[in-house]
Amino acid sequence: MGAAQMLTVRVPLAVRQQRGGRKLMIAPASTTNRGSSAGDTTLVKAVARAFRWRRMMETGCFATINELAAAEKINSSYVSRLLRLTLLAPCIVEAILDGRQPETITLPGLMEPWPSLWSDQTGSCSRRSRIHR
Repeated sequence: MGAAQMLTVRVPLAVRQQRGGRKLMIAPASTTNRGSSAGDTTLVKAVARAFRWRRMMETGCFATINELAAAEKINSSYVSRLLRLTLLAPCIVEAILDGRQPETITLPGLMEPWPSLWSDQTGSCSRRSRIHR
């Protein structure tokens, strides 16, 4: 195998604090005009959260998933499962953010085991994703 490679995925979302301490993620106008459904919004939020949490762990804000979960007031098992979304093939993440993912890709489906190799997750990213539950 060759040298390790790094991939950076940037999700252009704004996070705003609402009353009661809730956080609202706001997508840029260019992605909101693509006719995404409520399910797409759930996936976009989950992917954004996962990448945000990963960045927080990589920068040393939190040393463990348990610390992160406690700070976010969320179950550590859920945090672990959501962090797996950062291991999706880049073309699948892009499709989710653009609202172009197949109907078979849902958040509950992505919480189930799926292939870890990007080549096994996708056929031709320009056609369709083939993540199977």
